[in-house]
Amino acid sequence: MSQRSKPIGDNPVRNAVRFPMRLAIHIHTDDGEIEAVTENISANGLLFVSEHLPDVDSKIEFTIAMPSAVMGSATDVTIHCRGRVVRHSLQNSEKKAAAVIDEYFLKA
Repeated sequence: MSQRSKPIGDNPVRNAVRFPMRLAIHIHTDDGEIEAVTENISANGLLFVSEHLPDVDSKIEFTIAMPSAVMGSATDVTIHCRGRVVRHSLQNSEKKAAAVIDEYFLKA
C-alpha cells in the first residue's frame, strides 16, 4: 500500500490565480474598522497593507468592487466577503496581512 504525499508547500490559497490590485477597502473586525489597501486578490483570499493589522485568526468582513475587466463583466461586481487573517509580514516597511476568504456574496 503506497501513501500519496503532498508536494511541499501545497497551499490552496497560493494555488489560486492572484490578481495584483491596489484597492482601498474598509475591513470590519470585532475590534473596529481598519482602513487598508489590497495588494493582491484571489478567489480564496487577499493580501492587504495597513498601519493597523487585525490579529492572526481574527474574523474579518469587507466589501469590494471588483473591476469589470477582471471579472469579465460589463460592469464592476460588488462582493461582500467574510474571512480570517492567517498571517502577518513586514516587507519594505509595509505591514501586510494575508486573509482567507471563507464565504462571499455578490451584491446587487
